[in-house]
Amino acid sequence: MYRASVAPIFHAMPKPPKIPQSVLVVIHTPSLDVLLIERADIPGFWQSVTGSKDRLDEPLAETAMREVAEETGIVIGSALVPESALFDWQYSIEYEIYPQFLHRYGEGVIHNTEHWFSVQVPEQLEVTLAPREHTAFLWLPYEEAASRCFSSSNADAILQLPKRLRERSEFRR
Repeated sequence: MYRASVAPIFHAMPKPPKIPQSVLVVIHTPSLDVLLIERADIPGFWQSVTGSKDRLDEPLAETAMREVAEETGIVIGSALVPESALFDWQYSIEYEIYPQFLHRYGEGVIHNTEHWFSVQVPEQLEVTLAPREHTAFLWLPYEEAASRCFSSSNADAILQLPKRLRERSEFRR
């Protein structure tokens, strides 16, 4: 019979570095009210849903759907929000990662490529925030939402929303 004299020690595995490929998803209603969420780690930092790929081969649309569900509880592919409501703008930007977030990435990584999406939801759906990531949410008319964003690129994406939706509509005709 074996008896352990001490409890085994478990070491937490360090998190792997973030992949510098992410999505930004502008969540909006048909009347162009936009959902903003406030970061838990930086009070006053309002933003759209953002998040990095979990693995290199993760399709960007899958990243967008996962991040929306994790951060807001909104499930793309549900009866209320069909998968067709997700719109890949086929647009990306590269930006320098804020210094306070560099530790999350691999050594020497200073830039991230962010791919823009939007998703239309019924009027102001109920939101369930991930409490470790976000503390509050607001539904605002798109121009007002853009003015509340901390990130200028996030504000730009929101301001582009009407034009992008018109282009999508014209493309579908």
